[in-house]
Amino acid sequence: MKTSQPKDPMASRPAVDPLFLATAGITTYDGSRALTNASGFFFQREDRLYLVTSRHVLVDKASHHYPDRIEIVLHLDARDLTRYTSCSIPLYEKGTAVWHQGQDSGGDIDVAVLQVDRQALPEGAIVIAFTPEHLPPSFDAVPADAALCIAGFPLGFRDTVHQLPVLRHAVIASPFGIRFQGRGFFLTDARTHRGTSGAPVVMRNPSPGPASRELPWRLLGVHSSRMDMGNRDRELDESLGLNCAWYADILLTLTQKKP
Repeated sequence: MKTSQPKDPMASRPAVDPLFLATAGITTYDGSRALTNASGFFFQREDRLYLVTSRHVLVDKASHHYPDRIEIVLHLDARDLTRYTSCSIPLYEKGTAVWHQGQDSGGDIDVAVLQVDRQALPEGAIVIAFTPEHLPPSFDAVPADAALCIAGFPLGFRDTVHQLPVLRHAVIASPFGIRFQGRGFFLTDARTHRGTSGAPVVMRNPSPGPASRELPWRLLGVHSSRMDMGNRDRELDESLGLNCAWYADILLTLTQKKP
């Protein structure tokens, strides 16, 4: 009589921390012309899947940046990370933008969400997504000395063999839960570059629940840009090394199901 061998529980587990697979590298295009590199991540609300990034990645009037589509890289095998493919996502349908951006009492919020049709993704594509359960349950859940990570693609840099992002370590530089200068972001202290815009700002969740066990991180914010002083002496004074991270709870507003 033949007996079946027990399945190896490691066989289906990703070869890397799931955070690396929840973060997507973004290249913006105007037709066939590549424009910029950026970062993003997946967010799921009920049965709806979204790609999250900075709003200025998708449109920026100040720099005359008007892409009409983006490309992201998706992995096809959680163990063999050399297997991946690219996916093109249009930004307009019949001349109307298909992403959502937000505002609050402080003005525009530099976050945008783009709903992704799962059926249009390449067959076998691996998508690991944050959910509302990954947001901090309260501001008190994030201590002032929390160790943070920013997963992204600075200057478009990545592991070109495996198409994986890099992690920057960060700390919170302004009180978490306080809107810095009255706007919907907090500050982080980390070394960042262009191309990191749209990256998730996260902290390790030491005791994830059933809904967040696959991706054991708390999603605190969306990295946007560096913060500097306009009157800084470029020769005598170093850059502040501070960054703006928009509070991730804006995603609950941007992903609300339309009536």
